[in-house]
Amino acid sequence: MKLFVAGFPNDFDEIDLKEMFELYGEVISAKLVTDRATGRSKGFGFIDMPDKTEALQTIEALHGATIKGKKISVQEAEDKNKSGNFGRSTNERVNRNPNDRFNKRY
Repeated sequence: MKLFVAGFPNDFDEIDLKEMFELYGEVISAKLVTDRATGRSKGFGFIDMPDKTEALQTIEALHGATIKGKKISVQEAEDKNKSGNFGRSTNERVNRNPNDRFNKRY
């Protein structure tokens, strides 16, 4: 089960993140999202845990916890295919006329 984690301190690295979640169960991977230009952490990332029961218990234990004065959010990650399209199919998004936004009356 993939978890989305947000709000952790910017000085956290992937090792810190993985070790923190390993206290609650097996962790397959821990990935921090970083700024491409600076390489600095954006303060959120993803944890992949193979056991759904352990993952749900981890959410319950860590969601709302405070680390170095920052409150973290831990939740199940959304399916990659569902996010970003805002309910539209991929074809609708790709085949849409880019000038449509200028033809609407406001």
